[in-house]
Amino acid sequence: MAGVGTEKVFENDKVIVWNFTLEPGEYTEMHTHERSYMWYAINGAPLQIFDEEGNDLGTFDVPTGAVYSLMLDKGYLEVLSEIGKGARVPATHRARNVGATPYREVLVEYK
Repeated sequence: MAGVGTEKVFENDKVIVWNFTLEPGEYTEMHTHERSYMWYAINGAPLQIFDEEGNDLGTFDVPTGAVYSLMLDKGYLEVLSEIGKGARVPATHRARNVGATPYREVLVEYK
C-alpha cells in the first residue's frame, strides 16, 4: 500500500485519485490521512479499524455502492455523508477486511 491507497491513478492541482483493494483478512499499513476525502465502495465489506496503539475502534460496515465524505479536523476524520454521519476516527489508523470477499474502493483526496 502506498499512501492512503493501493495505487495512485491520477493527480492534478485539485485532487489525488487512488485505487484501494483489501483482501479478506488483510490489513492496511498504519497510515495518516492528511487531507479531507471521499470514497466510493465498488465492492463493500466490513472494515475493522485500529488506532496507532492497536486499539480496536470497531467495525465499519461499508456496503457496495456507498459513497462516503470525510473531513479532516484536528487529527480526526469526521464522516459527513448520510451513511455513518458524525462518526469520528483518528486520521492515523489501519484497517482490516473482516469480510469474506475482497474490498475495493476509489478514494479521492482533496488538495
